[in-house]
Amino acid sequence: MTGWSGAGRYAPSPSGDLHIGNLRTALLAWCFARASGRRFVVRVEDLDRARDAGSASRQLEDLARLGIDWDGAPVLQSELGEAHEAAIAALRDAGLVYECTCTRADILAAPSAPHAPPGAYPGTCRDRSGAVRERERERIAPRRPALRLRVPAGTVAPRFSDALLGEVAGDIDDFVLRRGDGTVAYNLAVVVDDASMGVDQIVRGDDLAPSTPRHILLQRLLGLPSPPEIAYAHVPLVLGPTGSRLAKRDGAVTLADLRADGIDAGAVLAVLARSLGLAAPGERVSAAELVGRFDPAALPRSPWTWPGAERLAAP
Repeated sequence: MTGWSGAGRYAPSPSGDLHIGNLRTALLAWCFARASGRRFVVRVEDLDRARDAGSASRQLEDLARLGIDWDGAPVLQSELGEAHEAAIAALRDAGLVYECTCTRADILAAPSAPHAPPGAYPGTCRDRSGAVRERERERIAPRRPALRLRVPAGTVAPRFSDALLGEVAGDIDDFVLRRGDGTVAYNLAVVVDDASMGVDQIVRGDDLAPSTPRHILLQRLLGLPSPPEIAYAHVPLVLGPTGSRLAKRDGAVTLADLRADGIDAGAVLAVLARSLGLAAPGERVSAAELVGRFDPAALPRSPWTWPGAERLAAP
């Protein structure tokens, strides 16, 4: 599209209606993109069929209710399988893929490598001979082996500069590219999909910051854009009343719930804007107004606690 440079995105999983924390992240991703002159695209991450609750259309409706718009039609991740398989094939051709028959319990029970982070893959299947791999396939049948990335020897985990977290370091192990049930893993799909959609600004929850070094490594191995061509901003999560990560069990936390309590989308947008320092107490704003006020340097760096529907409804 003429006049645009790059794209930001929001990529929800259709596992249920968006809650306040999801909507706050979506609003931030949209503001980051629009304030920097980027396109804004939406991708429905529907690869995991077991978690698909059929909520994609409701999620899009809720974004629109807040005034969040997007460029082009939303993309279904499940329609991008050819690109995912091509990426796996390229890594396999480079000798960077191997089969793994380990379960989660196997990994947790295995001795960890020195200085490896908790839960890191210990490399159990990495150097098995062809005969051993064949016996393992027979042992776990009808389950199939997963595919893991063989991280090249001597690889140093990439560091990256984050607009909200500053300089971020992480760890890398031989992570899964495709699960045993045939589902392409998030870490591979997100890298391939963002590149194919021209995304060069990634705004998401800070729980995903530790995975980003994996993504940067894949970007480099696949010859895709990586930092500094790709900009990251990992958003502090929204907390529930108990101080833990906000979840649907915390009560009225979706737009549908709040609407049933007489709280409209404008009131929700106002409280989200206040939580980001973009509106004054009691001020009603539009999403478009927030773009003109948006300053990433002024955004809060700490988690925000959802005040609850009762306080939001109070005069």
